[in-house]
Amino acid sequence: MAGKKTQKTRCVHVNVGKGYDILIREGILSYAGEETAKVCPKAVKAAVVCDGNAFVPHGGPVEGDLWDAGLSCAQYILEPGEQNKNIGHYAEILAFLAENRLTREDCLVALGGGVTGDMAGFAAATYLRGISYVQIPTTLLAMVDSSVGGKTAIDLPAGKNLAGAFCQPSLVLCDPLTLKTLPDDVFRDGCAEVIKYGVLYDRDFFLKLKALAETDRTGQSLKQKLAKDLEEIIETCVSFKRNVVEQDEFDRGERKKLNLGHTFGHAIEHCSHYGQSHGSAVAAGMAIMARAAVRKGYMDEADARLLEETLQLYGLPVTTAYPAQQLAEAAMSDKKSSQYAIDLVVPRSIGNCELVRIETKDLQDWIEAGLAW
Repeated sequence: MAGKKTQKTRCVHVNVGKGYDILIREGILSYAGEETAKVCPKAVKAAVVCDGNAFVPHGGPVEGDLWDAGLSCAQYILEPGEQNKNIGHYAEILAFLAENRLTREDCLVALGGGVTGDMAGFAAATYLRGISYVQIPTTLLAMVDSSVGGKTAIDLPAGKNLAGAFCQPSLVLCDPLTLKTLPDDVFRDGCAEVIKYGVLYDRDFFLKLKALAETDRTGQSLKQKLAKDLEEIIETCVSFKRNVVEQDEFDRGERKKLNLGHTFGHAIEHCSHYGQSHGSAVAAGMAIMARAAVRKGYMDEADARLLEETLQLYGLPVTTAYPAQQLAEAAMSDKKSSQYAIDLVVPRSIGNCELVRIETKDLQDWIEAGLAW
């Protein structure tokens, strides 16, 4: 990248599988072809699975850059939304790859948000028993969470992410400039996952996020308030996730902590028939868990209220109207549960969380404890 790129590119290396880099820099999307060719040197073709929302601003330039790098290119446009992360569209992507005669030396490029990355990654994991793929996330949520770590999945009618595979990408390219085209509500969704990392691992990082949102800049949106710090924020979050993935690639222990807010959040998504976005559901799930942790004697009330206040500063919900019984039933369809027990990620304080295994019969009681003060 020397010579052409005068601005420093932040690089987080993930040492799992064959190892791969997460490159973070404004404008790096313009080098998608060059960087893809570096990690897939034998590829002749690149199949791009592109989010319908990302296609207009980014699909053409990325395809052109891949052609310029010597890769023949075809695009599959996936309609955005969790409701499209299903077996039907997964089958269509596999058929698209076969129709374009991709070989095991070719590559797939996921361009878009978390749904696109999950779908494309699962297709890459299973087409021809596995081909290389590159993640180019265009939402904050996908940059800091779903594009890193190799979890790929689709939803089944019974629940979220019930069919999938662990498949590490060959490269992740994060260009904060793509976030300028995001609607504010989609940007806030990503902020929920950013806040999650602070609650899990770093109180000072959490307090910095709170201070950024509190900054009195008249007329500025949340996105504008965070703009100059975005590269650092993304790098911090993916570094946290890298550390966890390297310890626990296959989600047997420490990596389960990354599900903070997700057990209840996934239940909210399920109850809303995925009408409520993932990030907003996770935000509500974190707040519900924090209040429950206070009532169960794990967390001080002051920290739980600090979390709630910060989520509200970011325009995120802190509860849900769905009753505890309905949420508990939905949570039991989640892949993190078993017939008799479920692991909850419970905060002790901002920056310190632990895994607590409870009996499934007690889950509704935990939810009831957390729905309101």
